[in-house]
Parts: sequence; C-alpha cells; structure tokens
Amino acid sequence: MHVWSVTPIHVDPEELARRQARYDALSPAGLRVELVDIGPDAPRQLATEQDVRDSEGLVAEALSKAPDRADALMPDCFLDPGVAELSAKLERPVFGLLRTSTTWSVLSGRRFGAVTRNAAIAAEAERLVDLYGYSSSFTGVDVLDLDVDAIHESDRWGDALRSAVERTDRAGADDLLNGCSAVDLPSDAAGWRVRVVDPTALTLRLLGAGEPA
Repeated sequence: MHVWSVTPIHVDPEELARRQARYDALSPAGLRVELVDIGPDAPRQLATEQDVRDSEGLVAEALSKAPDRADALMPDCFLDPGVAELSAKLERPVFGLLRTSTTWSVLSGRRFGAVTRNAAIAAEAERLVDLYGYSSSFTGVDVLDLDVDAIHESDRWGDALRSAVERTDRAGADDLLNGCSAVDLPSDAAGWRVRVVDPTALTLRLLGAGEPA
C-alpha cells in the first residue's frame, strides 16, 4: 500500500527528512508512506485555534489533490485534519492517527487519555474525540506546555511525558496517546504504569496487518 501524507505545518527540508525517515523505519513490509510538506502558506506551528483551522483547510485541500499513485491518504498529524471531511467524499481510504488510535483503545475495552504540546491542540483533540463518539472512554488531555522545537527534541518531550503518566493513571486511563505524529517514545515507556501509545506506529502496524501476505 502506498500512503500519501502531508505535514500539518510548514517544515524545513531537514525536518521533513527526519519525519520521512521515521515513517520508513515504522512502516511494515508492503507499506510505504510518502510524506510531503504542506507549503510556505501554512502555519509554522499549531499554537492557536486559528492555526489549527488554517492547517486543517490546507491539509484537506492537499490530500484531495493527492497523486494517482497513492492508494490511501493520511495526514501527518495527530489531529486528523481533513479526515472526517474527505472520508465522506473520496473513493480512496483516508486514515487518521487519532481516529485509529482511539478506536483501537475502545475496541480493546480500554479507557484512554492523551497528552498534547499545548492547549490549542488539546482543545481540538477533545473536540474530535467527542465527534468520534468516544467521550465515555476518554479521561481527558494532559497539556505538556512545550514549544514546537520539542517535536524534534525527543528527550525534552520524553521528560514531560513521564511526568504526565502518573496524572493519567490517577485519572483512570489504561492507554495514554502521545499526541504528536512525529515524536518517538522513550525507550523505557513500555514499563510505565499506563500503556503509552505512539499513534503513528500503531496506525502503521494496523495498516500493515491489513495488507495481503
């Protein structure tokens, strides 16, 4: 399967290459993610509700114009920009990291929480969980209060994530969704009290499992 993906923010060539390498490393055999930058007219970060809305419109437009070689579409963003809109319009499947991750937790009978970098992203994640119909299984979002550079500084993100795990555990969550498409989990995350979910890795594993052997 060839999946075409678009970044939610404008990134430089180095960051685009880092994200593409992460997809290459996480994709199982038979699955290929082709990542492109959204372009210079997009926000450089999702810091406000307006940034989220601007990104959503641009990503939806870009995905709707994906090349014919793509079998499926998937925004490179935890907030699933354009997924709900395009799923009802396009013949090709449109996968969302948040929708896939939350659905997997619910189908597994597990309550879930999430962490996000800032309040604007948290608010949109909460809106989408309600839209998907999963509010009864949702314990809420823990905001890490990190700047955009933390996306590629995994040690800083990991330290903040560790501090959120105990709060999420107290809230009654079984799963904690790491609310960014481009951040690796710390190596010791498997031993934490709450199962921390990398939404990108999970989605790619599930897509790969659905491919013919």
